[in-house]
Amino acid sequence: MICQTLLSGNKILICGNGGIINGSRVRTLIDLSTTGPGVATEVAAKLAERQIAWVDAPVSGGVTGARAGTLAVMVSCARQSLPEVEPILKTFGRLFHTGDRPGLAQTAKLANNLLAATALVATSEVMAMGVKAGLDAKVLIDIINASSGRNSASQDKFPRAVLPRTFDFGFATGLSYKDVRLCVEEAEALGVPMVVGAAVREMLAITKARFGADSDFTFIAKVLEEWAGVEIR
Repeated sequence: MICQTLLSGNKILICGNGGIINGSRVRTLIDLSTTGPGVATEVAAKLAERQIAWVDAPVSGGVTGARAGTLAVMVSCARQSLPEVEPILKTFGRLFHTGDRPGLAQTAKLANNLLAATALVATSEVMAMGVKAGLDAKVLIDIINASSGRNSASQDKFPRAVLPRTFDFGFATGLSYKDVRLCVEEAEALGVPMVVGAAVREMLAITKARFGADSDFTFIAKVLEEWAGVEIR
């Protein structure tokens, strides 16, 4: 029996009193959530005591990728577990086996999500500057996307959610803040400085405080609009 879970790092629901593993026939547990390498390592060790294989499989690609089955699925698990879980995980998208050690897939996911948030923050800053200087927002985005500054925010998030003023890309500010915080904390634990990452974490904290954890993380652009006294349209 393979047990899949979308739990957000609540270890007690897996391993503790009343946990889903108690007395079950589970052989393999697949975790699709983003909890950070620390949680993955701890839970994997607890499950190993019961001869239950742990498969860490956070995904990336957003709502669009989930609907299309084109997500990036980052997998860390023992090689012998891969053939068993591969048919399940391939329904979500493309698999990337990051290694045997628990938490490696989490590290890859955090790195990706930090870059996604960084692109959004930086693009919001330059768009606010350009509009305040007198540039048309659509023209500036087109210039960026035809030039070396293009990124996931300029190519996708701004055309879909910021310029139309819907701010509904589909990823919550609170979740983005959590992922970036975990990434910066992991980097610090490894002795890797993250000057830019720390600044992005702060921008997300400000956005969360201003618009709430449930707001779409494209509300970062609204923070910059308020500070600059412009609307990016």
